[in-house]
Amino acid sequence: MNIVLLGAPGAGKGTQAQRLVRDFGLAHISTGDLLRAAVKGGTELGIQAKQYMDAGELVPDQLVIDLVKERLSLDDAASGFMLDGFPRNTIQAVTLDSELSELGRELDCALLVDVPFDVIVQRLSSRRTCRDCGHTGTATEETCPNCGGEMYQRDDDRPETIQNRLDVYEKSTSPLVEYYRGQSILKTIDGNRDPDAVYEDVKKALGL
Repeated sequence: MNIVLLGAPGAGKGTQAQRLVRDFGLAHISTGDLLRAAVKGGTELGIQAKQYMDAGELVPDQLVIDLVKERLSLDDAASGFMLDGFPRNTIQAVTLDSELSELGRELDCALLVDVPFDVIVQRLSSRRTCRDCGHTGTATEETCPNCGGEMYQRDDDRPETIQNRLDVYEKSTSPLVEYYRGQSILKTIDGNRDPDAVYEDVKKALGL
């Protein structure tokens, strides 16, 4: 099964994706994770991407497309994948359809996790990330429960940057909802609930 996860930053897409990976073995392809790895590794792409990410702006299309194409070619994506954070606009969506077609593949579902923006601001501003292993937690955690590393607030999780990210999402990414609705593969889930309840609806929507 090939899935695109849609939703604003902080809607909980990553949480649901982790459960699908655990239970069904799909490859979770998060452009955020791929880009942060490139930044941490100091690659040419990472250096270019960092200035956009720190400002809460979208990384240019071509940089992301090249990164995703490389990731889709790996063996673990052959039997099914979830794209998280890509495509971000209709231009990328059309490009993705074309790339998949060349591979003899297609999307089965565009899954929208829908959460009000005021809830997202509250969620993200209290989020903390481990510097060592990348674990995501809350402001109540001073050290990582997984590895004991330092928990810190990412630049893109500060309130002023969050609002900018949501503005960018509304302008550039939300038209994807209509794009995939037009292809009759859109499924919408209420993400403003307990993650377990959300996951049950996710599985139902995907027929799992």
